[in-house]
Amino acid sequence: MTKERLTSLDVFRGFTIFLMTIVNNPGSWSSIYPPLEHAEWHGCTPTDLVFPFFVFIMGTAIPFAMPVKHFDGSVFNKILVRSLRIFCLGLFLSVFSRIHLFGLEGIPLLGLRLIVAFAVAYALLGNFSMKVKTILAVGVFLILISLSFSGLEHFEDTRIPGVLQRIAIVYFFTSILYLKTNLKTQILVLAGLLVGYWLVMAFIPVPGFGPANFDKGTNLAAWIDDTLLNGHLWASSKTWDPEGILSTLPAIGTGILGMYIGQLLNLSVDKIEIVKKTAIAGTALVIGGLIWNIFFPINKSLWTSSYVLYTAGIATLCLTLLYYIIDIKGHKKWTKLFLIWGVNPMIVFFFSGIIPRVLSAIKVADPEKAGEEIGLQAYIYNHGIVPCFENPLNASLAYALSYAVFWSFILWIFFKKKLIFKV
Repeated sequence: MTKERLTSLDVFRGFTIFLMTIVNNPGSWSSIYPPLEHAEWHGCTPTDLVFPFFVFIMGTAIPFAMPVKHFDGSVFNKILVRSLRIFCLGLFLSVFSRIHLFGLEGIPLLGLRLIVAFAVAYALLGNFSMKVKTILAVGVFLILISLSFSGLEHFEDTRIPGVLQRIAIVYFFTSILYLKTNLKTQILVLAGLLVGYWLVMAFIPVPGFGPANFDKGTNLAAWIDDTLLNGHLWASSKTWDPEGILSTLPAIGTGILGMYIGQLLNLSVDKIEIVKKTAIAGTALVIGGLIWNIFFPINKSLWTSSYVLYTAGIATLCLTLLYYIIDIKGHKKWTKLFLIWGVNPMIVFFFSGIIPRVLSAIKVADPEKAGEEIGLQAYIYNHGIVPCFENPLNASLAYALSYAVFWSFILWIFFKKKLIFKV
């Protein structure tokens, strides 16, 4: 049994995915407006809100997907399979560019990779019976993990953590917590995760580095990542991961807070009373995060406890405003753009990661350097977008917006044909 979809939640999800697509696809990573960049380390920009917003929204949707609490083997299997499907979609993004077979190169190799990508997408997003979903999810998971730890040349440093991988883990634990516990227990678990994470990070010395610290690459979370997943971490750091092991624990806290707000929105009381409750909760979370920031700095890469409260508070206030405008006042005409993004998030998440890899792999002649080639993405940007703008920041943003328009057209077609791809 599922409750009727909450339009404001779909719109909020759509806005979040839309913003994610823009910040992840600039024309040039060296030309980005500051609000569209992540904070260098401590701090929080609008871009740093995207990931926790999505985790929060996922938690909020749980009470709507399962309004009647019932937990047995069948329900557990559904939660596990959905988590595996999301995890595998994320892990495949790390594997895609590593696929090599039969000595293929260039376009033939790219064609092979695309065939595999569509096969994986069909296996993980297709609408099958639960038995088939289970077999496919477990099978794909075992194949990807086996390749990642096989020691084969092209797969030996495959990144294991990732955005979708973290979302999968948070969904798994948050869903079970929702079905198996009451609100009081959920709050106690949340407090335990956030306070426990702070104590561990702030007071346990880091082997090989010395006293506990919150610095880049020398903190306890980084040490755990490097110890347990050495060689399988974020390529930009190699010794730690922004979606690492220890920092996933407070991320579960973000999911729990979303789940809490979802339960408030599900209350059988006057909608204005719900708005008052969520507005108070959001304000309290923001203030709590800012206060905790004094002792445990707001930091996305560490997913600090202050970051959990602060971002969940902003997410709550945003959703409260949308809930009031859309679901109470009924102003829905302007929502179509974000609605078409919000009902199909996983197809965007997955293929929005594949397309840039494909465009970079397709080589064309560089008009500026005789005899040399550049990727198709660079060619489109340098020779199609840049000449239209004097400011490189505007050119880079224009490319990102063009990419978002491209996806909007695809998602509009899916929406018109009632094609919704679910994990």
